[in-house]
Amino acid sequence: MSDTADSARRKTNSGASDARGASVILNAIEVMRCFSVETPLLGVTEIASRVSLHKSTVSRILATLEQEDLVERDPSSRRFKLGLGLIAVTGPLLADLDVRRAAYPVLQELTDRTGETSALMVWNGNQAVCVEQIASPQQVKHTTPLGTRYNTALSSSVQIFLAQTDSPPVRSMIAEGSILLTDSDPDALDAYVVRLKGVASEGVAINYGETFPEEVGVAAPIFDHRGDLAACVMLAAPRFRVSQEVLNTISEACRNAARKVTVRMGGSFNAGLPGNEGP
Repeated sequence: MSDTADSARRKTNSGASDARGASVILNAIEVMRCFSVETPLLGVTEIASRVSLHKSTVSRILATLEQEDLVERDPSSRRFKLGLGLIAVTGPLLADLDVRRAAYPVLQELTDRTGETSALMVWNGNQAVCVEQIASPQQVKHTTPLGTRYNTALSSSVQIFLAQTDSPPVRSMIAEGSILLTDSDPDALDAYVVRLKGVASEGVAINYGETFPEEVGVAAPIFDHRGDLAACVMLAAPRFRVSQEVLNTISEACRNAARKVTVRMGGSFNAGLPGNEGP
């Protein structure tokens, strides 16, 4: 084969390979575009019908997207939904997230006031996910990368979200393992449900070295204009810096910060929660 013919063959093969690669990418994009606010959960057959691809092709695409956390399975229905791994590739767009935009200056003020790391956490159904963080200026501090997920029952942010959930679903999530409660004693689950009622009543959750011995976490809920739980503010600090007096101080600071973000979101705290006298 001549050099000219060989070069032409390589260009043809390269072009065909590029076309196939582009086609795979376009198919994956079309699959992700199937999800919407109206249809957040979809099965393989539904997606295949919408994108006019064979079910086996859609399954392969979903498997790859799932590996990268771009889609994930709903624990109850086993259908697919968009995954929070998208946060890793849409960082600039987070600026358009209303709660994130409303929370950022409050988080900055909270860190300035307490000297500890503040974060904004949202809920994806069975995990608290970090979508914003202002790191402590101190040399020794606790931080977490954006997109980090927490599903341990005693995490302060997880407590906040579960405190706004009915007891039966909470018990189910712990029983199936999507929420991790390390104490397997049946009485421990009952005690945890009681603890969540206290969190809902007090408007603040505390994790005093219960998940990591050297870390203290404090969280408080943010409500939107509809009165729905939208996110939570979290403070993380090294345990050696947090005496009981300091814990009381940062707990109140965290709760006040959450109230400020709630007001910025056009919301208000439910009647009966501490601090409901006004912004």
